[in-house]
Amino acid sequence: MHADLETLLALQDVDKEILRLNDEVAALPKRVAAIEAKLAGTKSRLEQAQAAVKADEVARKKYDAANQDLQQKISKYRDQMLAVKTNEQYKAFHHEIEFAQQEIQANEDKILEVMLDSDAKASQVKAAESELKAETAEIEKQKKIAHDKTGEDEKLLAEWHAKRNALRQRVEGEWLDHYERIAKARKTGLSEARDSKCLTCHVTLRPQVFAEVRSGLKLITCESCSRILYYHVVEKTAEEIANLGPKKRSKPKTEAAQAWYFRSEFGDHQDVFLVFMNGAGNFADTSTRRVYDIHTGRAVASKESRRGLYKHAFVEDLVGSLRINGFWKEQELDEYGSELPAIVLDPLQRDLALAQRDVLAHAHAAVAAEATPEKEHEEVSS
Repeated sequence: MHADLETLLALQDVDKEILRLNDEVAALPKRVAAIEAKLAGTKSRLEQAQAAVKADEVARKKYDAANQDLQQKISKYRDQMLAVKTNEQYKAFHHEIEFAQQEIQANEDKILEVMLDSDAKASQVKAAESELKAETAEIEKQKKIAHDKTGEDEKLLAEWHAKRNALRQRVEGEWLDHYERIAKARKTGLSEARDSKCLTCHVTLRPQVFAEVRSGLKLITCESCSRILYYHVVEKTAEEIANLGPKKRSKPKTEAAQAWYFRSEFGDHQDVFLVFMNGAGNFADTSTRRVYDIHTGRAVASKESRRGLYKHAFVEDLVGSLRINGFWKEQELDEYGSELPAIVLDPLQRDLALAQRDVLAHAHAAVAAEATPEKEHEEVSS
């Protein structure tokens, strides 16, 4: 992978962490503000409940005062009844007394209602006071947490910014400017490329562009979103390989003028494809070997020719290799030059995964076959 690309990937990780810390620092005051808003609501409810209790107390006193006035009126009417001389006057005072007594009874009913309502409101006041006390304690706790966390985050931010400055100095200015411009506009300046696509904008890449991205020899940008593209080699697990389809893999022809193999080690290189070709015509007594990296498709060794069929001329390379399916004309491989395109590399990788799956299945079957006689012997002995 290109050195600047490796540095930019590290820089993007740093930028993501800086963004996360900035978001966290910004979120802490908002969390405290939300608690304060809730506290203000509780205070408002407490004040309303307290005001309602006071209003009930004022109403009760008003009804008590009204009843006292009515009692005085009744007493006055009764005194006046003693001095009346006609039956009509007596009835009039008696009627006034009854009316006053009815008002007293109505006020007493209202006083009872107010007292019952006051009890409920007093309970609301007590609950609001308790809630206010708990929320006040919680907000003080959250303020301390926010203060401490902000201090920690600001310390970490200083460290991450120092790392960022160090990484920026290692990238060529033109690519650094491009990365920072795209990252500012689109949040990320790089995007992974896989299966001939930019995984961020999902636009299909031209075969030549995808091949260049896979090679990692130079920096390539997505023609759609302008992000700098990188290719990440994903190793398949044994379980993933076992689950690959189809269920049955076609076997490579034993006798073939061209044969592809996989080797986990080849000289100083790991994980390579080898393709052997027997010559034809005037070169029938000559065979050739080409070697490619299985992940990038780049040639890791020069084309080599030897006398004789490849099974004899390159016998040391065949030992420990895994045969896979593949066939392309020699002219095509010559045209591809030092790097296989995706249309060649992808089917080779798929068939390799299937071949490894079959090898794994055979190994499991062999282990099971070895264990079976021992189990049968134990059953007979018992």
